[in-house]
This record gives sequence, structure tokens and C-alpha cells, in this order.
Amino acid sequence: MESPHRKQPALSKGEPLDKARGAVVLLHGRGASAEDILGLADELRLPEFAYLAPQAAGHTWYPHSFLAPIQRNEPWLSSALELVLSIVRNLTDAGMPHSKVGILGFSQGACLATEFVARNPARYAGLVAFTGGLIGPEGTLFQHSGDLGGTPCFLGSSDPDSHVPWERVKESAAKLSAMGGSVTLKRYPSMGHSINQDEILEARKILDAIPSKVRR
Repeated sequence: MESPHRKQPALSKGEPLDKARGAVVLLHGRGASAEDILGLADELRLPEFAYLAPQAAGHTWYPHSFLAPIQRNEPWLSSALELVLSIVRNLTDAGMPHSKVGILGFSQGACLATEFVARNPARYAGLVAFTGGLIGPEGTLFQHSGDLGGTPCFLGSSDPDSHVPWERVKESAAKLSAMGGSVTLKRYPSMGHSINQDEILEARKILDAIPSKVRR
């Protein structure tokens, strides 16, 4: 089967790359769209950044739960990870270092963001996972290795959440920390499957730590 997401477009907003302070890759949830998640750019109130939001084929990055056996979500999962990697490579090729690239997602997009960073470790500007975690069935012994170099990581979620067990969010935070991430984990009792204002502030704090671009 051909890579499902290979030719998918990405929407953009904000500053052009040559003038941007940093770049943020925004990953939408199941059933949503790039346009939906791109709205977070306004919520973050950091207009000096470049924002890129790829669109999943069929509005889903992979067909089954992130807790299903990984093979059941192939080739969609690998295709989605390859799409994110291609965007990050395009950014670095354009002169934007990993340390100025943030990876942010909600729900299924948060799972994809977390999995991407764990599989492609580097010192990123930040990982922001709004209700998500590493991908794999319950009882998975996560074997990701590499150094995140102090990458700020924020994982926030409702407890309980109808799609993402709190235990998986905690496991993911522990793994990212073991890989050298600087992890902030926040539990929001009975928040529902959504993003709250405190989470937006946590994301803004991470991104706002990126040094301003010196313009000549």
C-alpha cells in the first residue's frame, strides 16, 4: 500500500521562515483538520513564529486507537511519522535548527507528536502534547533511545479521559524524562477531551523561551 499521507498538504500561518523567531508544527486530532489546529496559532499569541499544520489523509493519522497493536495502524502510522519528519527536515534545510522547532499536537495529534519526538530525538524547541502519549498497547516496554538534550516537554491531560488513559500519559512523561527531556506533567481532573487555558499558557511559556531572531 502506498504511503497514505505522502502527498498531503500543509497549511501555514505567521512569519516567513527567513524572518521567524521559530517554527511550530501543529498536528490535529482524529476527525479534525489542519485548519482547526492552525487556530491555536492565534491562541498562543506569538505572531513572530511560523506555524505549519499538515493535513492527515481522511482526517486521521492512523485508523485504530493508539493503544492498539502498532501493526494494526500500519502503514498509516509510519506514513504520518514520515510526513512530520519531512516537514522538520524542510525547516532545518531552510536554516531553522531543531532547537527552534516546536512539535505540538492534540489528542491523536498529541500521540503522533510524542511518538515522533521519541523516535527522532534531538534538542527541539519543545514538545507540547495536549492529551496524548507514546503509541503502543498496554504493557508496552518502550525501547526508544537517544538524547533529547533538555528539550522542554509539556504533557497535559484530563483524568479521566475517554480516549487517553492517564497511566499512559505518566508512562510517556517518564520515558521522555529518561531520554533527557525537561518534562512538565499536568493532570486536570474531569476536564473532558479538550484544551484548557492553563495548557495554552504552558505551551506559550515553552515557545516564548526561544531567543528572538536578530534582524540585520
